[in-house]
Amino acid sequence: MKRAEALQPLSRDHHPALEVALKLRRATDRDADAVRREFLEFWREHGALHFRVEEDVLLPAAAHRVDPSDPAVVRVLTDHIEIRRRASDLEGSEEPVPGDLNTLGEALNDHVRHEERVLFPMIDEALSEEELSRLVQCVEETERTG
Repeated sequence: MKRAEALQPLSRDHHPALEVALKLRRATDRDADAVRREFLEFWREHGALHFRVEEDVLLPAAAHRVDPSDPAVVRVLTDHIEIRRRASDLEGSEEPVPGDLNTLGEALNDHVRHEERVLFPMIDEALSEEELSRLVQCVEETERTG
């Protein structure tokens, strides 16, 4: 099924997230510091804004048609909290532990897969064409003004 235009920018954001998640999952003692730096750069440049767009624009727009207490929605929000916490922990750490990086990589990978396979199709199906059209404008505006 083709992704609705409103969700395409968010889906495109997932590609670099999956790339950094793979590096996190493969991190070792040898490259832990470089992987940590790469993740934090991704987080500051893309990840934090992506989460904000989903929380401030996507989920409220979908809440008229998708139950906000649906486990799929709740999981997205709890994933966001956990990933933010881990990003904050990494910013404060001088010597990252490879196991912590691996765990973060798994969490980020699983989160993206959940959004792509469960949340986005649910929203795509629930919203009308008009609602999706308004949503794409709001997503683009929020990403532009960051």
